[in-house]
Amino acid sequence: MPGRTPVVDHLALAALEQRYRQAHDPVDRSHFQIVWLLAQGKTRAEVAAVTSYSQRWVGEIIRRYNQEGPDALGDRRHDNPGGQSILDADQQERLWEALHGPAPDGGLWTGPKVAAWIEAETGHPGYPQLGWTYLVRFGARLKCLRPHHTKADPAEVAAFPKG
Repeated sequence: MPGRTPVVDHLALAALEQRYRQAHDPVDRSHFQIVWLLAQGKTRAEVAAVTSYSQRWVGEIIRRYNQEGPDALGDRRHDNPGGQSILDADQQERLWEALHGPAPDGGLWTGPKVAAWIEAETGHPGYPQLGWTYLVRFGARLKCLRPHHTKADPAEVAAFPKG
């Protein structure tokens, strides 16, 4: 039949349905539903319409299943450790210590200042967002002085509760 996608019989149709219906992870459930529907003879277009996946992604899921079996299905993002950190553990420790002191210009640490520190330390281009990322990773909080209002009455300022 035209438009039908062949499905390798790693699992019987009943086993596919059982895996689909008993999956706790929503991505696993969707992937097994896609394979189960295709194994019933549905077209990619029909499966895409039912599952709200694109036809291309339906094809990618069935390709993985056909090549590697049921263990290839599921959310692979859980196993992705992400990119390698720019700073190694020793450099992160030195940055942590530097952040507990004043910034090189004597002010507060900012993303661009941390990025400049990283560039000086590693030679990696110091993008401001990279500096901000490390500030957030270390739990830094933006600190601002309380505003000083020049038009405020000194007696009212003294009477205003601080706390």
